[in-house]
Amino acid sequence: MTKALLVAGRELSAYLKSPLGYVVAAAALLGEGIYFYAFALTGARLSSEVLFRFFDGTAFTTMVAALVLSMRLIAGERENNTLVLLNTAPIREGEVVAGKFLAAFALIAGMTALTFYMPLLIFVNGKVATGHILVGYLGILLLGAASLAIGLFASALAPSQVLAVIIGAVIVGTLALLFFVARVTDPPVNTILSALSIYPGEMRPFMNGVLRVDNVLYYLAVAYFFLLAATKTLEARRWR
Repeated sequence: MTKALLVAGRELSAYLKSPLGYVVAAAALLGEGIYFYAFALTGARLSSEVLFRFFDGTAFTTMVAALVLSMRLIAGERENNTLVLLNTAPIREGEVVAGKFLAAFALIAGMTALTFYMPLLIFVNGKVATGHILVGYLGILLLGAASLAIGLFASALAPSQVLAVIIGAVIVGTLALLFFVARVTDPPVNTILSALSIYPGEMRPFMNGVLRVDNVLYYLAVAYFFLLAATKTLEARRWR
């Protein structure tokens, strides 16, 4: 765990020293701010509806930000010919993956925290349950973790950062598309497809302020699966 934290510190420092993290954070916050202003402050709406839409928009930008941030984690090392240093260092692939994931997740969590003032503005002219806000943010963080894990797997698989973000987007897009496919299929297939949808399927309860164990377990399972897949990919490449 100590080695993973060292990797996380190194990776977080790299984010803070490069423009990528700042550009992604600024773009995400700008998009979320515009969306919130356009929907929340341009007409009379129920507070719960405004909060639902806020989390809906934030969820989308979080997925995109996670994919962009994760594209450099392994593929960037490969492009800069520094991956060989990690391969020859006395550190396991799982620790490398865990450290890089923790660094990117810390950045996503920081970006998410900077949006906290937006739902608080609802209290100016409306009323909403604090639990709704907390559950919604929990969903955003879980979605961010799952998206980062997918992006990290794509980065371990791809030879370049551009290809990494494309592969990650295809995987996330496919999991999101299941929700819409479920709407035109019959039971029990539609129930299964909807339950496998990373967005908006599994996010809807969070956006409504409803905390369900199965939704939490879904995102944790997705994150674990793709982090494990990234680890196995690195192990296979080391011995190739």
